[in-house]
Amino acid sequence: MSTKDKNLSHFDKHNLPDAGTFRFGIVVSQWNSHITHNLLKGAVDTLLELGARPDRINCFDVPGSFELIHGANQLCKGEIFNAVIVIGSVIRGETAHFDYICQGVTEGIKDLNIKYNTPVIFCVLTDDNEQQALDRSGGKYGNKGVEAAVAAVQMANFGNH
Repeated sequence: MSTKDKNLSHFDKHNLPDAGTFRFGIVVSQWNSHITHNLLKGAVDTLLELGARPDRINCFDVPGSFELIHGANQLCKGEIFNAVIVIGSVIRGETAHFDYICQGVTEGIKDLNIKYNTPVIFCVLTDDNEQQALDRSGGKYGNKGVEAAVAAVQMANFGNH
């Protein structure tokens, strides 16, 4: 789904499950931290707005987006979280590194969703330039972290059925 002309921060909390009984793990890449910290803020604020308790939201830092896979794997192994959100930002450069990282992270997170019962929510921006990332981390297109938090609550609730 393209985010062009769509603000990601709009949701109706009355149509979403109460997050008060769930535990959330969030793994955040420190690479492009000015982007990832905005995404984290959007995710945490939204979880709290949806009823999550602050003591049931645990955040963990990893160096870069590729390390999100290992971080999420560790959280899923413990089976204490109802959902895990991975937050990263990969911005295209002059080499193919962007393509390898994006593909590796995407496949790694997909594999975790197959391997474990804990849903892992993908909040990794893969943008052509910094402005696109800023636009999607609290800028003119809203905050993708908000969307990830909504998905985390929905998927945590899905596991209760």
